[in-house]
Amino acid sequence: MRRGWKAFPSSSTGMCRTIQRWYRQRRNQEKPSTLARFCESMWRFTFYLYIFTYGVRFLKKTSWLWNTKECWYNYPYQPLTADIHYYYILELSFYLSLLFSQFTDIRRKDFLIMFVHHLATISLIIFSYVNNMARVGTLVMCLHDAADVLIEAAKMANYAKCQILCNLLFAMFAILFISSRLGVYPIWILNTTLFESWDIVGPYPSWWVFNLLLVLLQLLHCFWSYLIVKTACRAISKGRVGKWNPLHVSKDDHSDIESSSDEDDSPPPHQKHHSSAANGTNKNGTNGYLTGAPFSYEH
Repeated sequence: MRRGWKAFPSSSTGMCRTIQRWYRQRRNQEKPSTLARFCESMWRFTFYLYIFTYGVRFLKKTSWLWNTKECWYNYPYQPLTADIHYYYILELSFYLSLLFSQFTDIRRKDFLIMFVHHLATISLIIFSYVNNMARVGTLVMCLHDAADVLIEAAKMANYAKCQILCNLLFAMFAILFISSRLGVYPIWILNTTLFESWDIVGPYPSWWVFNLLLVLLQLLHCFWSYLIVKTACRAISKGRVGKWNPLHVSKDDHSDIESSSDEDDSPPPHQKHHSSAANGTNKNGTNGYLTGAPFSYEH
């Protein structure tokens, strides 16, 4: 028995290290390729661009865009037009797809935050539609779609290795995100849902639920804005702005900005290795998963 234990390869022989590398290599091969990520961002960019354009074209013809008190006059007996119905169906369908795709895609570090965001967004869309708060709901949806267009465009530029364009788009996204979510949203949206609605129609049971969801959304805005500013300040303080990839937070953070939790596709030079581990199941001595290609460590 003792001889059997002594004969088993110990960690000093490097066998354990090789096995660990094999499992990392196998796990990394299940990750989506850069092309798959680019296509995903392209799909989201196309949707956000279309729905934002549609929202702007629709809202500029409405009275409540220019005077938010119009959201509450004659409430709840406001007509639900075909344009509003179409707007809501598109937004709800898209966010439902994002919610369910989280469980089939690769697990990301901001899974819980994004899950809460999707739940809050879907709840707001359904709740505002059922309670005929569609006017203010269209304002909320259009405001949120504006910044999402830029972050998906920045991710596409990153995957295409256009770093200068990526940095420029991310800077535009950061400015628009912070100004719209921490400026326009509380001053314009929360002001009308909390105060103007109170003065015109008064509080009612669903009023409290609706505003609770809107405040929860604002807390998520503050959290994401903090991560964006933290990431930018860290990059600038280290003097790496020229080489900085703004869509990837340092591995020390273990947190990501909205929709940008993907890790680098290629590891740093000092982390690249070539493995020769095999189980001898085919003519090349491999099992089809490990062919001596470089792999990367993930901590």
